Amino acid sequence: MQTYKGSLNIYRNIIQKTMKLNELTERSKTIWERYHQLEIKSQDCPWTMEEDALAFLTDAGLVDCFVMSQQERWPVGGTEKKDLEHKLGESIWWLTVLAHRMEFDIERTVERFLTTTEQLLFKKD
Repeated sequence: MQTYKGSLNIYRNIIQKTMKLNELTERSKTIWERYHQLEIKSQDCPWTMEEDALAFLTDAGLVDCFVMSQQERWPVGGTEKKDLEHKLGESIWWLTVLAHRMEFDIERTVERFLTTTEQLLFKKD
């Protein structure tokens, strides 16, 4: 059985070998700022935080539809892996943007979630 420490080390190794969360945050903010410029240009104002949250929920719903389509559990089939991958990435981007807008440190937020969840799941009985 996987130990708590072993689990934590696996997560840390994954994070170290992939894009750092701070890089994800910075790149996400840059893209978000550009979107807001386009919103001002086309709509005279940027989206509100609520509109950003609704856009995330829309994309999260599309992830569900794409997964169901890929698994042949949705009436409209033919979702390509690249479409699902794009929506998954976009959903992570939205969560990063929303965390930033609400002044949460995404790295600390994810670390706290993982630590709390691991402590609950891997505590000694």
